[in-house]
Amino acid sequence: MIIFGVAFLALCTLTGIFIGELLGKAIGVPANVGGVGIAMVLLILIGSYLKKRGLFNPESEQGIKFWSAVYIPIVVAMAAQQNVYGALSGGPMAILAGVAAVAVAFALVPVLDRIGRKKLEAEPVASAKPATSSARG
Repeated sequence: MIIFGVAFLALCTLTGIFIGELLGKAIGVPANVGGVGIAMVLLILIGSYLKKRGLFNPESEQGIKFWSAVYIPIVVAMAAQQNVYGALSGGPMAILAGVAAVAVAFALVPVLDRIGRKKLEAEPVASAKPATSSARG
């Protein structure tokens, strides 16, 4: 059922946030460190494991697909907002590092596009003509 997929997503999220809080306390940071990323990794790993074992049916996957379409952009926006606040309070070096990271990411878009196109062009195109035998007896 779809509700099982939603429950699975919620369980991974809560586990990831808990581990992120523990990790933050362990390194002396008063914040969640990587909780959402840990949750996503758990979701992928455990979901793949359950699917291979046949314990995860397609209806349950629909619950995960629905909420992941909504959940991931919201969490990313929340994390980005926190990063902006931290960068503004962290001084000019933090802002410079953020701007540099964005500039490098934008600069790599054409490079990645070219790599993707080369891969597509390198794939052999199947011939439209059917194979015929020319054996004479």
